[in-house]
Amino acid sequence: MSQYIKRVIKQAGKWIPERKEGQSKEGYRNLLLAKGAAVLLFLLTAFALVRGAAAVMPGSVTVSSSVNGKLLPVSSVETDKKQVALTFEAAYGNADISKILDILEKQDVHATFFLTGGWVEEYPDDVKAILAAGHDLGNAGDNHKHMPQLTAQELQEEIEQAHTKVQALTGYEMFLFRPPYGDYDNHVISSAAKCGYYSVCWDVDSLDWKDYGADSILNQVLKGGNLQNGSIIRCQSGTKYTAAVLDDLIKGIREQGYEIEPVSRLIYKEKYHLNTEGRQMKD
Repeated sequence: MSQYIKRVIKQAGKWIPERKEGQSKEGYRNLLLAKGAAVLLFLLTAFALVRGAAAVMPGSVTVSSSVNGKLLPVSSVETDKKQVALTFEAAYGNADISKILDILEKQDVHATFFLTGGWVEEYPDDVKAILAAGHDLGNAGDNHKHMPQLTAQELQEEIEQAHTKVQALTGYEMFLFRPPYGDYDNHVISSAAKCGYYSVCWDVDSLDWKDYGADSILNQVLKGGNLQNGSIIRCQSGTKYTAAVLDDLIKGIREQGYEIEPVSRLIYKEKYHLNTEGRQMKD
């Protein structure tokens, strides 16, 4: 939310005129008074809108994710619908991104990509391509660090720097955060919420990053026993087998009766609580 306020103040600052050569002090003062009234009205209106939006904007999240005093990310969603989310983490390399996007397009699947700020800087065209294809853009921190090891200020900087890079590049306002490595504590989850983010992990890990092979990925997701309504599936880009097995993975998920949705459509934004496993339950 602080980023919206900063932009409002910046816009208001543009309205303050400079004193023209030869203009009297009294004339300039009267001009400032007139402009000041307009700026004040603008600020009051803008902040009222921002404040009102806080109730519905992602991340002005006032819903508690506390379970027995521990703050949790969303790992899955309790739903009667046969729906799951497919997610990719992009932190290292882009050699397989084009193929992943091609397969997703061919299969008419929209997924969620969690990006680091460094990856965004290095592969801006890929970021634009992901967004243009209709996928979610999510935040994985600026430098893919172990977040619990950071101070509160460092946590906020990691999240906001990645956010700013994506926003400046695409205009997209991210609101989904994945703690790198699934490593989090109360400070990580609360810092993400303050920055306007829902924290999202997973309940089905493909373990594709271990490079055990294509069959291992399929077995882990499709036969591992964790896939259920509302599951969030974790995959990576930049691995040895993910792109090669993706087509079969999507087909296998669908053969089990599941539709695939991006995280932004799967999770509840309000009126929910989490159980001890981070499963989102509707109030």
